Amino acid sequence: MITAALLLLLLLHAAGTLRLEFVERLDHFVYDHRLRLAMPRTLDERIVIVDIDEKSLAEIGGWPWSRDRLAQLADELFERQQVRLVGFDIVFPEPDRSSGLARLEQLAEGELQHVPAFRERLRQLRPALDHDARFADALRDRPVVLGYYFTSDRGGLASGVLPAPVMERSALAGRPVRFTRWDGHGANLPVLAEAAPHAGFFNVLPDADGIVRSVPLLADYQGRYYESLALAMYRGLHGWPPVQPGFPAERWLPRSYQGLESLRLPVAGAAAPLTIPVDAQVGALVPYRGPGGPGGGSFRYVSAADVLGGRLAPGELRGRIVLVGTTAPGMYDLRATPVGEVYPGVEAHANLLAGLLDARLPVRPDYALGYEVMMLLLVGLSLTLLLPRLGPVAAVLAAAGALLLILALDTWLYLGARLVMPVASLLLLAAALLAVHVAIGYFFENRSRRQLTRLFGGYVPPELLAEMADRPGQRYDMAPASRPLTVMCCDLRHFTALTASLEAAQVRELLGLCLARITEVIRAHRGTLDKYVGDAVIAFWGAPLDEPRHAELAVQAAQALVREVPALNAELKARGLPEVSLGIGLASGMTWVGDMGSELRRNYTAMGEAVTLALRVEALARSYGLDVLAAEGTRDAANHLPWQEVDRVLVKGRDRPLALYTPLPASPDSDKALASELMAWHMALKAYRAQDWDQADVQLLNLQRMNPDKRLYSLFAYRVAHLRKHPPPAGWDGAFEAR
Repeated sequence: MITAALLLLLLLHAAGTLRLEFVERLDHFVYDHRLRLAMPRTLDERIVIVDIDEKSLAEIGGWPWSRDRLAQLADELFERQQVRLVGFDIVFPEPDRSSGLARLEQLAEGELQHVPAFRERLRQLRPALDHDARFADALRDRPVVLGYYFTSDRGGLASGVLPAPVMERSALAGRPVRFTRWDGHGANLPVLAEAAPHAGFFNVLPDADGIVRSVPLLADYQGRYYESLALAMYRGLHGWPPVQPGFPAERWLPRSYQGLESLRLPVAGAAAPLTIPVDAQVGALVPYRGPGGPGGGSFRYVSAADVLGGRLAPGELRGRIVLVGTTAPGMYDLRATPVGEVYPGVEAHANLLAGLLDARLPVRPDYALGYEVMMLLLVGLSLTLLLPRLGPVAAVLAAAGALLLILALDTWLYLGARLVMPVASLLLLAAALLAVHVAIGYFFENRSRRQLTRLFGGYVPPELLAEMADRPGQRYDMAPASRPLTVMCCDLRHFTALTASLEAAQVRELLGLCLARITEVIRAHRGTLDKYVGDAVIAFWGAPLDEPRHAELAVQAAQALVREVPALNAELKARGLPEVSLGIGLASGMTWVGDMGSELRRNYTAMGEAVTLALRVEALARSYGLDVLAAEGTRDAANHLPWQEVDRVLVKGRDRPLALYTPLPASPDSDKALASELMAWHMALKAYRAQDWDQADVQLLNLQRMNPDKRLYSLFAYRVAHLRKHPPPAGWDGAFEAR
């Protein structure tokens, strides 16, 4: 019954009736790892990326550049470097106004229309000032592919002139092909589109997880089909052959599969047309060659500044295919890909073009659905019939063999035929069938083992019981040992004042509800509850089970506790109880942990500096107006998480300042406002510690405008005002003495 239900669930997912996100994530995980392992990681010398990088922006000026400058770039590439073809991963939708020509023409038609000398002089200067025309002249009659983009805006906003479509709907002969559809576009100026009539869109389509794995080769706009930048450049290299749909030949069942299988490019003089396999959305997976970027080793990057500055030898790029794009962070053309989280968008197009040239595009064909259904039935029925006839060890070996065969077949299809087939559902089915078989086979033995373990449940916490149950017959030593831990102190703030007017029963109800909710969150994040101290909860991570991610889990638990407060307060309010707030302190380090009790009462607990620091840090958190405050050890142990430095303080028992941090709810890389705030805060701290009170005041004022409710900034503003009147002693390092 369980097997049938699981198989039905996966079949519904394969058919698209039921979306199982975890299956998709596993498919992406397998594909990404296989892609990284199979990447050639070699330099493709055919394609060169002319990079409008930070060096170019610093040397020539911020974007957008004058079209006159771009004309110089085009002339340099074609005349001095003699490149084969140039593609622009850039769009030019608006006129160039840098020369002032538009304003001069306004004057000529208005205030100065009766000044013949001015109008005559403007007529003479117009060719030199019309930078768009200058750029158009540099593109005309040259092998150039411009870029543009489509949008999904429902308003259908459109600007610029689109190129001619490469295919009409009539070419599909009524077959149901699922193109990516768009509602608007941003294309190039008419004067540029007339001079360079060939163009391709540079849109990419990230998957649900934000990763760019594929690019549409054709897109549907108002019932007409337009080509991508890479496909347009590929056609340009072959003399602009037409694009024709490639349909599959009739197979075992007439018209059992009607989708578009490929794009065909009939090249003049060739024995057979070029064939490009496509997926169900007429796209292709990007065959990434390496990690990307100027240092990735897949393509040569040349700074646009070096090209314009004549720093390349004449003919150094002769015969090369050039893509003009940018890697500058502020130009917003960096993508998340399977091979790099910050990947230049222009290089994604270069990879796709290289794959087209090599005829090695991986593709997930439209018949992948039939393949997945057939394989699910084969694997499910085979293992269901086989596993019950085998012993435990043989069953594990059989299931492992099935998993290896599935992966081997998947790898063979990918490397041999460049086919990307769904594999996650097959792996999950094989693993789940094994799990069901093992669970049934070991049920009685596991039940007996758990009964024995429960006999000792009064002596050890539940977390240790799980480890003891996994190691039957092994003696578990509860003797104190020094281990790396992260300790949390979570306190109900102002609890005494909150409960002053409550009855004893209400205090008990309030405290019980709050402590229970805090404990649930801690245990959900693999934490060990140490003790309740009045209205505070002490917990730790890293014992009794070893946990390398102890600091990360503690931070996640702290942030989850903060998020839980509104729901907790809503429940308290519904019960007629006062609302609460939490203060959380975190500290990490080597700590004694084990049975610290007596003969009369065992007590599995932690003791040491990290425990003391967690208590002190929690007490400091409220003075900064922060919910969560962590000592430097926690930040060092989880430095891959986003943090904001708070302060450096002198605490009793330490001979050097203690750095304090607060974890951030989001990465500054994905939140521009947060990144700006952190940059200003960094400058404020730097000025504060350098005793540059004026600069510190400027930055703190800016921060208070950005985030007026953040007490941390007003606290430091108060400190700066105080230190102006009472300067710190010589040698002061910016540390605050905590009392």
